[in-house]
Amino acid sequence: TKPLVATHSNAYGICPHSRNLTDDQLAAIKDSDGMVGLNFAAAFLRDDGQMISDVPLEQMLRHLDYLIKHLGEDRVGLGSDYDGAIVPEDVKTVADLPKLRQAMAKHGYNDVLMTKLCHENWLRVLKKTWGK
Repeated sequence: TKPLVATHSNAYGICPHSRNLTDDQLAAIKDSDGMVGLNFAAAFLRDDGQMISDVPLEQMLRHLDYLIKHLGEDRVGLGSDYDGAIVPEDVKTVADLPKLRQAMAKHGYNDVLMTKLCHENWLRVLKKTWGK
């Protein structure tokens, strides 16, 4: 069985948007040893679901915490959505991603966890899916 992957999705338990993943969906992804990439689209991050870029990095961390709690730290990554979505001001472009990593460190994430979230988990699931 191949892993289920939600490349850019968030937690319905934090933001009840129909595009976000329910706990049952997260459980199915976990059972398949798949993963979820955090979507940066403001409407899927905000509690109110509005497409407004005023989203603090702490809200992104709330989603990451929730996803890690439900999936484990080996099944969560970053999924951005820089192809036209309205994203938080603090991570408006790829050049801003160090701000998110700094927020993760301040939040208590260690280097091992941040490396998993930023790329290692993607490499794991891609190798499992495609081989090599």
